[in-house]
Amino acid sequence: MQFISVHSDEFKRYGHVLTGYDVAPLLDAMEKIELPAEGVAYEPGIDSLEACTDLYKDFTDRAYGGMPIQIGMCWGSNTKLNCLEYHRGCELNIGTSKFVLLLAKMDDIVDGKLDTSKVKAFVADKGDVVVVYEDTLHYAPCNAEGESNFRVCVVLPKNTNTEKPALKEGNDEDKLLWARNKWLIAHADASEAAAGAYVGLVGKNIDIAVD
Repeated sequence: MQFISVHSDEFKRYGHVLTGYDVAPLLDAMEKIELPAEGVAYEPGIDSLEACTDLYKDFTDRAYGGMPIQIGMCWGSNTKLNCLEYHRGCELNIGTSKFVLLLAKMDDIVDGKLDTSKVKAFVADKGDVVVVYEDTLHYAPCNAEGESNFRVCVVLPKNTNTEKPALKEGNDEDKLLWARNKWLIAHADASEAAAGAYVGLVGKNIDIAVD
């Protein structure tokens, strides 16, 4: 699989990299959080990360224009696509080391299905403040070449990825809602599919360790 830098022109359709933020205290706080024994962990909001008060205020006021946010983290070891998701509102990702994002666009979805051949792999460097656009499909980061794990900060609008609201489905998008402000499309091989997530990824379940 080809790995493309988030600093490339090709990434501009999917997001961009912000500058002018001091993320050093955030990276230090992230490094202090123990890795899971296996697989991937995710928490929407983590007190020790949100305690980086200058950066929290900077992200709130500048990156999100004054809207309430949360600072959480996705961390562990992963090489597979498994699912794609989207939110209402952009997402920021910052890693303590290089990491890979597997991305597609919402307009790649045709009749409720997305062919995984449309997915591209982008590499971010340590400390990059990566904006993932609202219409960019994404999921858990992957280990970069030479790395056995990752710690990636995830900044999102407040309460995203918390408890799913109760609703009566009224359109096709409603069946994708997996958590609060989280619409999910799973591959049939993913554990999320076995748990009842909508299966809409067709083709190979990408594994960057072998593909």
